[in-house]
Amino acid sequence: MADTDTTGDKEQGTRRHPGPGGGLQMGRPFGVPVYVAPSWFLVAALITWVFGGQLDRILPDLGLLRYLVALFFAIAFYGSVLIHELAHTVAALRFKLPVRRIQLQFFGGVSEIEKESESAGREFVLAFVGPLLSLVLAGLFYAGMQAVEPDTVPGVLLAGLMISNLLVAAFNLLPGLPLDGGRMLRAVVWALTGKPMTGTIAAAWVGRGLAVGVLIGLPLLTHTGVLGTDAEDTVGMDTVMDALLAAILAGIIWTGAGNSLRMARLREKLPSLRARTLTRRAAPVEAATPLSEALRRANEAGARALVVVDPHGTPTALVRETAVAAVPEHRRPWVAVSTVAQDLTDGMKVSAELTGEALLDVLRATPATEYLVLEDTGEIYGVLSTTDVEKAFVQAMARPSA
Repeated sequence: MADTDTTGDKEQGTRRHPGPGGGLQMGRPFGVPVYVAPSWFLVAALITWVFGGQLDRILPDLGLLRYLVALFFAIAFYGSVLIHELAHTVAALRFKLPVRRIQLQFFGGVSEIEKESESAGREFVLAFVGPLLSLVLAGLFYAGMQAVEPDTVPGVLLAGLMISNLLVAAFNLLPGLPLDGGRMLRAVVWALTGKPMTGTIAAAWVGRGLAVGVLIGLPLLTHTGVLGTDAEDTVGMDTVMDALLAAILAGIIWTGAGNSLRMARLREKLPSLRARTLTRRAAPVEAATPLSEALRRANEAGARALVVVDPHGTPTALVRETAVAAVPEHRRPWVAVSTVAQDLTDGMKVSAELTGEALLDVLRATPATEYLVLEDTGEIYGVLSTTDVEKAFVQAMARPSA
């Protein structure tokens, strides 16, 4: 399975990054990192074993070399999946949508696009280019089949890649989220109603219906021989494997549809996150000021944050709330605020007018615990704590949708 993943952030955490959990980085085509998840190696081994068994029946003279050929097929298949995902990535970059990463994983690949498309038309194109490239690849492999003998290693490989790309295209064109076809359906409903949320709800529920259909229908199709299984061989390990595969696919689709729905509802709540309303009033203090004195001044001023300024009043650092809490009260008269402050960088300066996804984008770009909030005139408005942003986000998500 290959699908596009559009997010603004996927869990909307302010500090999520593609770290070690992303898997093994394989390169950066178009400047976008490509990761191979550990689960890919499991599936590659499974494909090698299954395809190797098929090669034993088709090309018995290969012997144990069939597993080397099967491994090449597994790698080539995931190469096709990568091309599918690169199609989404190139389209997203063309529409000036940032792409965090591409990840090859258990049942295909994911392109993590950080922002939503601005229009239904772009959403449709962004979703369609992946299956389109898979169809083009299937056509190229079919053309290659015409130039070789069918009962040879190249002939079998080309046939397998042609069929697998057709299956990838067909599966992704199913009209339910999180598949590309679901994103296309979402775009159509969005265009008809003018409401992206309506499109998401429709495509997500169709996706859940598809999950149920896969769970019930896939074992029935293999049981009756429609997908190539002999009708007489309908019990035993094959039946169990068919049911397990159906359950895994259904679970992936159902979970993806639910996540898409939650993310759409999340985006509806994002405008309630406003830097101006979340900012703490701050008291300016010089670097050498004892921490106890700085806290006393802040309490008198009704401030909940401290900004370190130079003799000219220019902010140079922000006092970290966690660092202050770690200093015992009896030591605070002997500790200068500079020792519990973080030097201010340009990325830690945010506009008081930022809201929603734009605010989260700025915070993600420069991870920190506190940010200096400025008026458009450059005047200090206060300090924004990521703790306050996270609390506000949780509260917004807990409120029922209108």
